[in-house]
This record gives sequence, C-alpha cells and structure tokens, in this order.
Amino acid sequence: MAHTSHTGEAADCISVVLHRRPDGAPRKDDFELVHAAIPTPGDGEVLTRNIMLSIDPYMRGRLSDRKSYATPVQIGEVMTGETVGEVLASHDPRFLVGDVVVGARGWQTHTISKGAALTKVAAGVVPLSTYLGVLGMPGTTAYSGMTDIGKVKPGETVVISAASGAVGSVAGQLAKRAGARVVGIAGGPDKCLWVQEVLGFDACVDHRANLEADLADACPRGIDVYFENVGGNVQRVALSLLNNFARVIFCGMVAQYNERELPPGPNLGFMVAKRVHMEGLLVFDKPGRMQEWREKATPWIQDGSLKYRETILDGLENAPDALAGILTGDNFGKMLVRIGADPVG
Repeated sequence: MAHTSHTGEAADCISVVLHRRPDGAPRKDDFELVHAAIPTPGDGEVLTRNIMLSIDPYMRGRLSDRKSYATPVQIGEVMTGETVGEVLASHDPRFLVGDVVVGARGWQTHTISKGAALTKVAAGVVPLSTYLGVLGMPGTTAYSGMTDIGKVKPGETVVISAASGAVGSVAGQLAKRAGARVVGIAGGPDKCLWVQEVLGFDACVDHRANLEADLADACPRGIDVYFENVGGNVQRVALSLLNNFARVIFCGMVAQYNERELPPGPNLGFMVAKRVHMEGLLVFDKPGRMQEWREKATPWIQDGSLKYRETILDGLENAPDALAGILTGDNFGKMLVRIGADPVG
C-alpha cells in the first residue's frame, strides 16, 4: 500500500483511499495511505477520533463499478466503513467533546460528519466494539431478517449459513429464543464446535466436508427458514431441502463477491410449487430497527445470554487485509480494525 502526503505539514490524520479497483480479491496495493492535517468541523459538523472500524462483506461491492443499491467508492476517495469514535470538536449542540458516537464513516483516524449522521452511545456499559457488531448493523440485520421475513415458529427448522459470523451467530440465537431447531453451516471444525457449544445451535455442518449428506442428516424434517449469507454451493444444497411455505432471507452472497463474473444461479422454479417466500434484506430499509434492537439486546449482552465473538486487527493500515480475510472466511465472528485507544479503557 502506497504512502503519500497531501500537505507538507505534520501528518496527523491518516486515511485509506482507493488506489485502483481490485481484480478479484482485494489486495493492499489496491489502496493508498494518505496523511493530512486533522480537519476542522464546520457548522452542524462533528470531528471524531475513530476508535474502531467495522469491516463487512458488503465493502467488496463498493470497490466495484458494477451497478448496485449503493454508489461505489471512486478512485482517490476514502474507503467507506462505519466507525465508533470519540468527539474531539463539535459545532452541533447535540454532541459534546468526549461523547462517544457511532456513524462516522471512512477508513481514517479522524472523520468530519454531519451531526445528523451520528448516534450517541453510552461508554462503559458494553464494549464499544459491540456497537459495530452484535449491537450494530450486523446484529440489527439478523434481528430484522428474523422479525420481518423469517417469522420463526416453535418447532420449525432454521438453517443459518456463515453461522459463526457477525450476522449468522445472532440470527441463530434469535431463532433458538423463538423455540426453533437451529442448524448452522460454518467453515471448519473449530467454528462448528463454537456454534454448537457456545451459541447453543442444535447442530452445525462443516461446508468443507460432506455438506449435502450432513445437512440432510441434520434437517430430517426439511428446512422451514433459511438465512442466506453465503451463496454458491451452500445455497444450492440448502434450497434443495426447503419445505412447503419456507421463508428464505437473502442477506449476502459472500462466496461470489470476488468473482469477476457472477456464476449462473440455481433454477428457482421450485419456488412456485413449494410456495416459498424469498426476500432480499437491506437493513437500511427499516432504520427504526437499530434502536429497537439495541434496547432489546443490550441487557442480553450484559447478562451474557447473547454470545458473540470478534476478530480484531490492530492498525488502520491493516484494514485491507481485514477485508480480504472476511471475504475468504479467515475471520471468526465480527471483523474489526482497532484504530485508536478506547477512552474508557
């Protein structure tokens, strides 16, 4: 990753900008590290010192100029990503110096944001990293998917792909709370063991082993709800086991994000015969779910009944490696980059 300076002054603010569009998997050389003076907020703006950066699979789509639901990052622009940080200066009366906020975007040490884009969170109640993971967009995605699409009933069979990930781990625990039999799909024996022993899933299938036979054995009564985070062969096998009136939550397709050309999809003609409800999920469509979820889930974090796991890389310069890793399943749980010190330790 190249290093450049846009000013001749001391380098105080560090940003990671897009240097070129990746061909396949993203690499460090696709980004550039830029040093500049710390910016000053204008009217209605807030300056934050970023503490943690969220790394999520959707970011691969922002690196492509392929048409999508969000505008891609342009060459030379700061890479996008949600952070939790400490307010250093504020020209918005709702925020004071020392407040901890979520919502500032960008792979950078310091960010200027409109106050309207930020949410103040309590420091010292739960780890600040949770506001980007289990209490953030991934957790809210799981909650919205299960609440608005899955509508799990007691006794149903629910299958969660990428079950040890930030979204899947929460989705499965919510299904267990609803009284379902929950089967996870994860990559490798360590993740499968954690999903069963720590998260409390009824079974977990290793997609690197004999997926077709093992998933069928784990779901003797078929699948009533499938939470899709992966795509590819995992999706093909799971869809073949759907019951009549099954619900499928299409959240992500991480298996194909690095593909230069999208693979041919499965034949979905069975949806008619089985009357399957299959719906795409973008958590941003229902912004009210975030606060609702945080209020519901924070006590569960505090009493330890909602389990989560994090993979944290230190140093903003390692954000490209973190993104490459999450796309190949190297992470265990929520992927984060630690940028700065936590004000509450």
